[in-house]
Amino acid sequence: MKTAIIIPARYGSSRFPGKPLAKIGGRSMLSRVVEIVRAAAAGRGDVSLMVATEDARIADHCAAIGVDCIMTSDRCRTGSDRVLEAAETADGGFDFLMSLQGDAPFTPPTAMAMMLDAVADNPEIAVVTPVIKLRWAELDALREAKRTTPFSGTTAILDESGRARWFSKNIIPAIRKEETLRADGDFSPVYQHIGLYGYRTDVLKRFVALPEGNYERLEGLEQLRFLENDIPIQTVTIAVDAGLAQAGIDSPEDIERAERFLEHNAQ
Repeated sequence: MKTAIIIPARYGSSRFPGKPLAKIGGRSMLSRVVEIVRAAAAGRGDVSLMVATEDARIADHCAAIGVDCIMTSDRCRTGSDRVLEAAETADGGFDFLMSLQGDAPFTPPTAMAMMLDAVADNPEIAVVTPVIKLRWAELDALREAKRTTPFSGTTAILDESGRARWFSKNIIPAIRKEETLRADGDFSPVYQHIGLYGYRTDVLKRFVALPEGNYERLEGLEQLRFLENDIPIQTVTIAVDAGLAQAGIDSPEDIERAERFLEHNAQ
């Protein structure tokens, strides 16, 4: 299966302009994401890597760090639109596309490997994405983060087969009798979503042609357009070190949390 891993890196974010070029621990977020993808693609001869952007500043940075870059329109509605445009511009005849946002510098390389393996085992999968089951301490940290940045961090509800039933910027599900559940073990029943997607190319073309969904617009989550149009999303649950789930970057405040995370893990 011919695959492209494409990193949509938009400079003109309304909440955090220039976010992919922001530095964490002295290195740009984008350079960290490129390193993750290179590690995940190592040894897979059928996987290509490229960045998709609308801004020359990011293209220049890609040249500096030695990664292919495709210029895309500044009218792309979502990162998924940008991924499809980049794939079509590259004209690589890709069967499967993966999208890792340029603001996800702590994504485990194993997440992409698990997604690629899932699709290899079941080529009928339309969309695949990873989730993390949160420890109670991580859930507490997410709740605290949402007090100041309520739209950072996305959670998901899954069925027994791992298919996503819903995603939200709110923490779902609500938990009754939480004290009892906490006594049963380290892990909560809450799954946090990682902003990494894999799509069959035909499914992504269908997605891009669909109008924005009602709940997609309300939540600001493009993956809800799939669910609102009955396109199933398969999840893979990955294991990460304690605290890593909180290292996503959605706002300038998250940079400070990421710096603290790096400092803590360097000790």
